Amino acid sequence: MDYLLLKQVHMASAALSFSLFLLRGLWMLQNSPRLRTLWVRIVPHLNDTLLLTSAIAMVVISRQYPLAQHWLTAKLLALLLYIALGMVALKRGRTRTVRILAWLAALGVFVYIVAVAVSRNPLPGMHL
Repeated sequence: MDYLLLKQVHMASAALSFSLFLLRGLWMLQNSPRLRTLWVRIVPHLNDTLLLTSAIAMVVISRQYPLAQHWLTAKLLALLLYIALGMVALKRGRTRTVRILAWLAALGVFVYIVAVAVSRNPLPGMHL
């Protein structure tokens, strides 16, 4: 598959992933029963699988690997933090306050991931 097409798929999947996470977080704030609907439990995971698959394919095609490229290492580590915070926010947080704080932190980490991807710099806004 063409790298630019993969990049478009990856960016579209990232935008959908963010939108779905934002929506699920808003529903969490409202204690909405919508969080327990079948599509809400399945679609985000399918999309995130597409997001990860496209990322791996782009890494292989471009031959830019985490640990060799500092910005990709930062993006990967931030992704792991985003996943952990998302799990606390939407499932594992013991209190509402913990879930809200984890959700807000995860949104911030997502913004960081995008900033790193756009700037290709682990410290976006700073010249290294």
